[in-house]
Amino acid sequence: MKDNYLLNPIEYLKGVGQNRAILLKSELKIFTIGDLLNFYPYRYIDRTKFYKISELENTKSYVQIVGKFTDFKYSSGLRNSRLIGVFSDDNDQIDVIWFKGQKWIEKTIDTNKHYVIYGKLNFYNNNFSIVHPEIEIFDDYKRKNQTNLIPVYSSSEKLSKRGINNKLFRELVTNVFKSFKNDLKENLNREINEKHNLVSKFQALTNIHFPKNQSLLRKAQFRLKYEEFFFLQLQFFYKNSENKNKFKGFLFPKVGVFFNKFFNENLKFELTNAQKRVVKQIRKDFSNNTQMNRLLQGDVGSGKTIVALLSALIAIDNGFQACLVAPTEILAQQHFSSISEALKNLNLQVKILTGSSKNKDRLIMFEELKKGTVNILIGTHAVFEDKVVFKNLGLAIIDEQHRFGVAQRSKLWKKNLIPPHVLVMTATPIPRTLAMSVYGDLDISVIDELPPGRIPVKTVKRTDKNRLGVFKFIKEEINKGRQVYIVYPLIEESKNMDYKDLMDGFESISRDFPIKNYQISILHGRMKDQEKDFEMKRFKEGKTQIMVSTTVIEVGVNIPNASVMIIESAERFGLSQLHQLRGRVGRGSEKSYCILMTKDKISNEAKKRIDVMTKTNDGFKIAEVDMELRGPGNLLGTQQSGILNFRIADIIKDKDILELSRNDAKEIIDKDPQLKNEENKEIKKEFVKINKSSVLWKYIS
Repeated sequence: MKDNYLLNPIEYLKGVGQNRAILLKSELKIFTIGDLLNFYPYRYIDRTKFYKISELENTKSYVQIVGKFTDFKYSSGLRNSRLIGVFSDDNDQIDVIWFKGQKWIEKTIDTNKHYVIYGKLNFYNNNFSIVHPEIEIFDDYKRKNQTNLIPVYSSSEKLSKRGINNKLFRELVTNVFKSFKNDLKENLNREINEKHNLVSKFQALTNIHFPKNQSLLRKAQFRLKYEEFFFLQLQFFYKNSENKNKFKGFLFPKVGVFFNKFFNENLKFELTNAQKRVVKQIRKDFSNNTQMNRLLQGDVGSGKTIVALLSALIAIDNGFQACLVAPTEILAQQHFSSISEALKNLNLQVKILTGSSKNKDRLIMFEELKKGTVNILIGTHAVFEDKVVFKNLGLAIIDEQHRFGVAQRSKLWKKNLIPPHVLVMTATPIPRTLAMSVYGDLDISVIDELPPGRIPVKTVKRTDKNRLGVFKFIKEEINKGRQVYIVYPLIEESKNMDYKDLMDGFESISRDFPIKNYQISILHGRMKDQEKDFEMKRFKEGKTQIMVSTTVIEVGVNIPNASVMIIESAERFGLSQLHQLRGRVGRGSEKSYCILMTKDKISNEAKKRIDVMTKTNDGFKIAEVDMELRGPGNLLGTQQSGILNFRIADIIKDKDILELSRNDAKEIIDKDPQLKNEENKEIKKEFVKINKSSVLWKYIS
């Protein structure tokens, strides 16, 4: 047995044993007694109310009744027999039914004793019944239950079949408290405890499992939520502080010829205040001799690329190279074209490297990169290859960073002995609370305004009965010289879904828009890259008026002349995706439209998504709603959700607690970067323990 009781394997706890231990480990990741104590209930049953049988109503709710069993009888059904117990509260009676364990139930129940039964109420043939209720002798219930709030623990079908149910969890946790008493040490300092009036760690754990009342439960929840957020934020600030000491980044002290010439002569518009603010933040990073790790958030069309280009020019002015990595060839090509065009009057070499780059061109480019004659390299995943060696890479820019894995991103760091400055960009707006919980170790910049003159895209909902009107509108826009996107959720018809698919859609569109008058492109994920590029090029050059596509155009080329986005089966798409797709139009000076085509009848959640899209163009407001609907893990994608597996905290509901804990963590690291001070001794112990078992996956190191 270990000195620290809570570190002992779970099989050592009374009531567990080897077989149950195996299941608890595999199903719930409960390996130690401490893990069980930190396995919190997910809800509580308020057992303050005892019902009289005469008061019962057909609500299918859970009820609690006190009474006696007066009789037992067996009944054979079509499939199996059942035991029916007649339960009486002296005035009325109700059937209690068991399909399993019948002999044991009949043998153990004493008809002379009062019992508490608790279970879900069923109503059939004008009679109430309860199937497999929780049963406890009334005297035992009164003696044991010092609380009326009964904890409910998460389980699984596999566990339930083996008798590992809610009642057993309560017994096991009771056994833990009996054994280790009140010897649980604090893991926060006295200042924090007093500042927020926190209950002790022992009190928090006691009242999270067995709350005596609602007030104590709320205090326990606050303490444990705060603690969870605090140590996560502490990890972020500690890591930041450590890395700023560890990695002395390149110093870019000057803004030179290339930046100034581009800014004064080539920039055809004035930067927004948000863009200017972000450029200043990046310049500050470049001039303080620490390695930059900055996340740049900005809605579709907010001007992130120009900020990235200005940053690259500062690197070049200081004798360094820059690279920009995009997730698709189409997007890399767009960046290459727009940046080459923007820099055409400057004596700079911009090259592109993708999977389809010819070997001959690659070999030449590799030599030029080594010599330093390539100033800016734009590319896809091909940039991560070991053969790609820079003379002096000073700035690495990653576009749509969530599409790259950790290993890929970290390869950019290894292109130099000293890691380059890193700027990661995303057009997916991220709510502030989510950014703090997931990208807390990155400095975050936000471009939260659109360039002047941008007309918001008008978004409307339409159904099949409006289709003729929609087609008429498309023809009117095409007659004005505009272009149209029509997006479908599926490539081929699914047997299980009745949504419109791409191929049927293409045929339908072709009938209404005959080839003698209209040219139509088609684009989907099963096409070869060369085919995709060919169709996109035709559309970009205005040779086709309609682009029928799947979501491959979600991150795609900028076509200012496209003024209409039609999304078929819009109820099938998530909010973030709808917003990204809408961002493909409204790039020019003309009024643009997004038409969301749906079925007549859609789910309430789909209605909410569609409603939000028609009411706002603000990507950050949309992201907040998206997070509420889908949860933070799904918003980011499964690969990024690991850090969000909080035991009790919720970044949506508990954002105020997150803010508090973040401010406190920052204050502590600012004052005591290594956590060496005596008052932070317990915090340091907990921090070291947590740090061993967790990884801040997203840190680009």
